[in-house]
Amino acid sequence: MEKSHINNSDNRIEALVLTNTEKTQVIEETLINYQSINFPQGVLKVCSNFKIKTENDKQILISLTMPFLCQGELDVIASTLTETLSAKVTFKVHLNIKAVRSVSLNGQASKIKNIIAVASGKGGVGKSTTAVNIAYALIAEGAKVGILDADIYGPSIPTLLGLKDEKPSSNDGKLMEPLNAHGLYAMSIGFLVDEKDATVWRGPMASGAFNQLLNETAWPELDYLLIDMPPGTGDIQLTLAQKVPVAAAIIVTTPQDIALIDAAKGVAMFDKVQVPVLGIIENMSYHLCENCGHKSHIFGEAGGGEMAKLIQTELLGQLPLDINIRQDADFGESDIIKNSTGDIACLYRRIARNISGQLFLQLDNTSPLTAVVEYSN
Repeated sequence: MEKSHINNSDNRIEALVLTNTEKTQVIEETLINYQSINFPQGVLKVCSNFKIKTENDKQILISLTMPFLCQGELDVIASTLTETLSAKVTFKVHLNIKAVRSVSLNGQASKIKNIIAVASGKGGVGKSTTAVNIAYALIAEGAKVGILDADIYGPSIPTLLGLKDEKPSSNDGKLMEPLNAHGLYAMSIGFLVDEKDATVWRGPMASGAFNQLLNETAWPELDYLLIDMPPGTGDIQLTLAQKVPVAAAIIVTTPQDIALIDAAKGVAMFDKVQVPVLGIIENMSYHLCENCGHKSHIFGEAGGGEMAKLIQTELLGQLPLDINIRQDADFGESDIIKNSTGDIACLYRRIARNISGQLFLQLDNTSPLTAVVEYSN
């Protein structure tokens, strides 16, 4: 090996001239020393079945099994290694996503590994749009995903998925088949009730309707089911959080103080029902000028990050105020489907990986961050 130097500050390696054996050594050292929000102790600490196959001097295939989504992040590492080693490095990721919460689900919900609530303390922060785009981002990263609309009074998922006029069918007369939008399985009261008809139900009726949507839908095998929670922290939100075996929750907010105050109430609600909050997503965090690229913090700056520090959780990501996101939502489209490697899609995919990674790191018993209790005589 002529030269080897790993710079831990930015996870890069200086150019090397290496034999195949030395290339393997550099790859292993890189994966051991690489650190990020989802790899706080390196990649090799959480993977299994790790193998390096040198096809020829110009092709290196790295295969490994991961308990959470990380293909996009490993592709970035592969790009750096490709430049460093003067050989095409490719990661082949086998996913082994497991349920992090051992609960007994009823009916068809037993096919769902992890239920994640997407919530906000108030309306108008883009929660539903964020939930749909995260669902598509999870799919783009390799997961099997569904979304359940818990907003009985104001369902927006049918519009966001471009399925406003669709109705669910039933193969056996008992269970409803979820609708499919670009690989995303969905169920909503909006598929059953005309959007012009107001849903005027008391809390118990709304809760019962939601339970039916969850347990009487013929869900396929899913790695993640996202629940688009109703805005606010009232009785129906508490009831839903208590009745549904939610593995964890994420809070969507905007940077301004009034939204953060309401988001804190959402965190308190989940604390009350003992549902862990994985982190905060700051929506409408900034606006990029289309002409000059100037970043404007229209609704304030760094509020989501400060809130995450205050409640000792993660800032899962920041999303811009972008007209393309709004237009896609109105027309039932998603930039992730149209351009999965575009700038906006990459932001959502990074957040999706953070959600998947933090669900494992924070809550799975096999996580390297799980405290080990040692007993002494």
